[in-house]
Amino acid sequence: MTVAPAAEAAAGPVRPIRSKFGRRKFDKQPTQRAAVLIASNGVKIPGAAIRQALQLSAGEPVAVVTIARIYGSSLGLPNPGLLPTRKEMDEQKGFVQDAVAALERGGAQAWGQVAASRKPVKTIAQAAAARGVRHVFVVRPEQPARWRRVIEGDLVKEIARKVGPDVTVEGLAP
Repeated sequence: MTVAPAAEAAAGPVRPIRSKFGRRKFDKQPTQRAAVLIASNGVKIPGAAIRQALQLSAGEPVAVVTIARIYGSSLGLPNPGLLPTRKEMDEQKGFVQDAVAALERGGAQAWGQVAASRKPVKTIAQAAAARGVRHVFVVRPEQPARWRRVIEGDLVKEIARKVGPDVTVEGLAP
């Protein structure tokens, strides 16, 4: 069975999934408005963050973002071995689904997102700006080693600097 040219024109142009160079196009940043953003750098989101987000949202939507970390590059070129594995991505999706379910049980509308990034600060700040949030809760690991804090920096301070003075950024440990 063939499709008539008029029917094909009505359906709109067919666009390929892949770009000109064969790389897969990524999803655009979600822009649904939210009052509170819960951000995690690969750590399970604690119940305290969900309770505080429900209190601060006052019935408005809440967004959840977790970062699946991409670790650098090899010789300046992207290396697939440094990308998050399927198991790590599934783990992050589980964290987001659990948090969204808990927020919806609490009576708030919630959206979730898993982002793979080399720069978690930049990704979280972009998500906060796109959603127009007033509060950001950053879930960080318990007492990181001193050398790790020196190398990676303080996630909460860096996000607060990027999002600006009108957004409140708080750090929470699980």
